[in-house]
Amino acid sequence: MSEVGQLRLPAAERRQAIIDAALRVFAGSSYRGATTAEIARAAGVSEPILYRHFGSKRELYLACLEAAWADFRAVCEAQIAELGEREAVTALGRAAIAFHDSGHVKPAVLWMQALSASGDDEAIRDALRRQLRDVHDFVAAAVRRAQAAGGVPADRVADAEAWIFVGAALLLGFSHRLGGGLLSANDLATVAAERRRWLTGAG
Repeated sequence: MSEVGQLRLPAAERRQAIIDAALRVFAGSSYRGATTAEIARAAGVSEPILYRHFGSKRELYLACLEAAWADFRAVCEAQIAELGEREAVTALGRAAIAFHDSGHVKPAVLWMQALSASGDDEAIRDALRRQLRDVHDFVAAAVRRAQAAGGVPADRVADAEAWIFVGAALLLGFSHRLGGGLLSANDLATVAAERRRWLTGAG
């Protein structure tokens, strides 16, 4: 595809459009299975244009990892801002379910792919490790703020609860990847309610 006839976008917008397309392609396939040619077609650009923005498929994949987490984190932050720090645990649960039901690519889907590719790719392994730690630290900080505001009992261990949250996100990722039949909407609501009950000390 030549640049003639293409909608000319500013570089930042073109880069984001490529990431958005790549997220869809990777989520529907895998890191190894997806090709830059396929991603370029999905983004409506030529491969040379794709490579102007990303030097390799790995570089694009790492950008997708960052984008998926940034999207989810923004939903979490919006829910916390709406409900307040005291209700941060409820806000995180609502954000997780809302994001799961949305059209956004779930970070956990990419985590599973990244884990598969990490055996012989140190850059992907390091990026996955950093991102999981970032997610943990974000959730742990939210739990601590909820504790300070009186919404979570002081005896709950924020760091441990944050790792449980990461595990639950992976479970959601499995459910999405398997295309249904693993967890129903009622199952997800029950899991969220039980976690909230324990963390808040309610009931």
